[in-house]
Amino acid sequence: MVNDKVVGMKEKAPFMFKKYTKIGAVIIIILLLLIGILTNLFIVKENEYKVIRQFGEVVRIIEEPGLNYKIPFIQSVTTLPKYQMTYDVQEAEINTKDKKRMLIDNYAVWKIKDPKSMISNARTIVNAETKMGEFIFSTIRAELGRLDYDEIINDEKSSRGSLNDKVTEIVNGLLERDKYGIIVTDVRIKRTDLPAENEASVFTRMISERESTAQGYLSKGDAEKNRIIAQTDKEVKEMLAKAEAEADIIRGQGEQEAAKNYNEAYSKDARFYELYRTLESYKKTIDDETVLVIPFDSQYAKLLMGETE
Repeated sequence: MVNDKVVGMKEKAPFMFKKYTKIGAVIIIILLLLIGILTNLFIVKENEYKVIRQFGEVVRIIEEPGLNYKIPFIQSVTTLPKYQMTYDVQEAEINTKDKKRMLIDNYAVWKIKDPKSMISNARTIVNAETKMGEFIFSTIRAELGRLDYDEIINDEKSSRGSLNDKVTEIVNGLLERDKYGIIVTDVRIKRTDLPAENEASVFTRMISERESTAQGYLSKGDAEKNRIIAQTDKEVKEMLAKAEAEADIIRGQGEQEAAKNYNEAYSKDARFYELYRTLESYKKTIDDETVLVIPFDSQYAKLLMGETE
């Protein structure tokens, strides 16, 4: 009986081995399929493009966020940013309209508008930024070359605000013309400096110009002050002359009125008027040191002694 069981197990062993081998193969195949599927799934985020290439050629660009799948081994996936990026344009030297050299430092804010065109014509982000930087520099050099140095650095006269918008518009036109698939949203000039070898001479000239301007203002102020003083003196003299004339008229009228009153008083009582006039004359001619010698029997002496007729 034991031998029969051993023989039976030996006969079943190859069958069992084949069975488990098939199960294992199926499991391995399923695992490989799962791994293949999972490794070829990818997620598209909100702020990015996914570029699907097949044998190096772009076959699909996915913009909408979500879960997507690529064909294994045949297709590959790369990512391009959808958000705005900042590119610091290399500092460069330009010549102004009045033949002065200056250093311009600016930056640009840009983004990818058409990934397929960008890949076809610029291929990489670095190349796209390089080409954009060349367009920005050439445009700024041309536009600032139409302005004098003082117009660029002087805040009151500066047209840099409108210049930034104009440069942005021109650069976008050039990028659109050459189909680079990117768009510049803003160009800003951060800094305008003089070359080191020119700074001392320009600063000296600027100081001299400012001093000359200040002296001109001082001279103009002195001239205006003298004009105001002369005008004021003239007006004061005219006012005094007018007042003096009016005073003479009033004084004459007063004297005329006084004479009239005197005449009326004299006509009413000649003796009283004569006495009044005499006393008035004494007020003007007699003081504390005056000595009067008058006859004892004179009318004035009698009046002083209180005698009446």
